[in-house]
Amino acid sequence: MSDNNVLVEKKEGIGIITLNRPQAMNTFNVPLARELNDALRDMEKDHEVRVVVIDANGKHFSTGISLDEFKNKTNKEYREFIHLMDEHNHTIARMKKPVMASVKGYALANGAGLSFACDLTIAAEDAKFGTTAINVGLICLGPAAPLVRIVGRKKALEMVLLGEIIPAPEMLRLGLVNKVVPPEQLEEATLDWAKKLAEKSPLALQMGKAGVYGSQDMPYHEGLDMLGDMFAALCSTQDAEEGVKAFLEKRKPEWQER
Repeated sequence: MSDNNVLVEKKEGIGIITLNRPQAMNTFNVPLARELNDALRDMEKDHEVRVVVIDANGKHFSTGISLDEFKNKTNKEYREFIHLMDEHNHTIARMKKPVMASVKGYALANGAGLSFACDLTIAAEDAKFGTTAINVGLICLGPAAPLVRIVGRKKALEMVLLGEIIPAPEMLRLGLVNKVVPPEQLEEATLDWAKKLAEKSPLALQMGKAGVYGSQDMPYHEGLDMLGDMFAALCSTQDAEEGVKAFLEKRKPEWQER
């Protein structure tokens, strides 16, 4: 097995990033966090990649930050360390391309946060999630950033303060998971969605993601106007013209813009 903490692969317009510390339940340490963010940024710049999937080797997606990391650091060192552990939350949100999580086993603490930060999440029906840092005297504040935007303040506080383990079907009900499938179908279901996304207009996908993220921080009417302006800009592009024309001509579109 490779010594890399993260493995990367490309196929059919899909960039696959695989967490590769199965012997440590894919816990985050400094090398894994750096390699993950580097891989995400590389995928963003790669014109052959239209959608990114994050999955994991071994039985579990990720059980958070390695507890071995929480010792012998000054406050300044902890600040730098935690900012690195949270960096994927920034990276994924700033990416133009959609990012999917494919979750099996446990996704806990920072591992759960990585799943929350992804644009879409597909989980095995026996997967389990939890913002569990409170149970060892810590607290899941990095994961809380995407979490609170999805479920709201009260549910986010419940999850972060109680630190309970939540099964995938309940995460689906909460809107933290998009789809739950039998474990043996996880890879197939993930790639099915990824392939469908890879066939869409890259420019339309970028506009869609940027619009949804951007409008979250705006008052309703301001956000609606911004989304309308973005849609109008998209309508005047070559890809939009090609998409409509291909539909009317009953053929597959040939996207040009990235």
